[in-house]
Amino acid sequence: MRSQHPLLGQSALWLYLLAWALVVLSVAATVLWLGPLPPRLVVMSTGAPGSDYDRLGPQYREFLKRSGVQLRLVPSGGAVENLQRLNNPRAGVAIGFAQGGLTDEAKSPELRSLGAMFVEPLWFFSRVLPGPRLEGLRGKRVSIGPVGSGGHALATQLLALNGIGEGIAQLRSLDPALAGEALLRGELEAAIMVSSGNAPVVRRLLASSDVDVVGFPRADAYVALFPYLRKVILPAGVGNLATNRPPSDVNLIAPTASLIVRQDLHPAIQYLLLEAAAEIHSAPGIFQQAGQFPAAQRGDLPLSQTANQFYKTGTPLLQRYLPFWLAVLASRLLVLLIPLLGVALPLLRFAPALYRWVMNRRIFRLYGELKLIEMQLARAGGIASGDALRRLRALDEHVHRLHVGNAYAPLVYGLRTHIALVLSQLDELQRRSSEDSCLAVNE
Repeated sequence: MRSQHPLLGQSALWLYLLAWALVVLSVAATVLWLGPLPPRLVVMSTGAPGSDYDRLGPQYREFLKRSGVQLRLVPSGGAVENLQRLNNPRAGVAIGFAQGGLTDEAKSPELRSLGAMFVEPLWFFSRVLPGPRLEGLRGKRVSIGPVGSGGHALATQLLALNGIGEGIAQLRSLDPALAGEALLRGELEAAIMVSSGNAPVVRRLLASSDVDVVGFPRADAYVALFPYLRKVILPAGVGNLATNRPPSDVNLIAPTASLIVRQDLHPAIQYLLLEAAAEIHSAPGIFQQAGQFPAAQRGDLPLSQTANQFYKTGTPLLQRYLPFWLAVLASRLLVLLIPLLGVALPLLRFAPALYRWVMNRRIFRLYGELKLIEMQLARAGGIASGDALRRLRALDEHVHRLHVGNAYAPLVYGLRTHIALVLSQLDELQRRSSEDSCLAVNE
């Protein structure tokens, strides 16, 4: 009998190959599920010069730079243009700020929110008294923000609701910084802009004695009509305590700015952006308390899965203690261990048992063949037949050629011994049959 490798027979080799094939397929499926590594370059659409979005972009860029990710900033007219770019997959923009009320899930199915980042009040600065219904703006020069900005869209809507439009007022489309300068120089009678309370142009206009901030006495009505708005209170004297600017509390209406991403942006980059947001937007301000933002507010768009997880459990454990790219690689390796531990180990443990079952079955099946030959002899009354002898010799030859591991050699040798015993019995029967035939002839 020829034996194979001491550990594996041919059947065992196929079993182990099948086991490793399943492991490789499991690992490959896991890698495909994980997707590619995070990109090293992402693009963010910001805003007009001097706007909040324009000022915040470099802060995000510096944060991501610390983790080895390059953030390229692309100026825009504002939130409206940001959403246009984000909705266009060929624009290459993956990140941008947008205020509430400009889109929804039906219009932007490929976009997701990372949460609310800060409040952006609608500021109405004026050198004239516009009156409760803004009738004082008729015929006046009014800036409503650059085309493509959320401020422009909201200001146009607000003025239209109050019967003020092009032809009634001289509307200009200046960015907030330029509009503030023009207003202070007397080149404009009013400027409407959407901006945070920390914007330099807002702080300067609040402190000026030449410009008044106009409140919205019907702020509750605007909030009721437009749920994406909220009512906020500008405290008296917050612009300049020495001159008490403004001289009394002012009601303002404010949308909330959200950080919007394309839904296919890598989760690791989303986590990085959320960490940056927590560092940049968590400070207290005129309209927010410390730690109030970023917040898990849905807004116009649903939160991404990554954002939902971040607001529930925070940054992934590995990213808290390891550099970004090392954490990414380590997390992928840990996930890859799942098929290795969950598939490979059981298969490798099961393969030897399966091999034992296969080998035992092969040998016991041959024992069954031997048993059938013996039963055939018993039915023939112990008379040897040529057919039984041929079958037995063929069985012996088959067992002689059988390939098994050394661990199963005793079973095979035992089988051959039993076959030899039956062969010897058949030979004895044939010898006796021949002798009986000779005696009969002699008589």
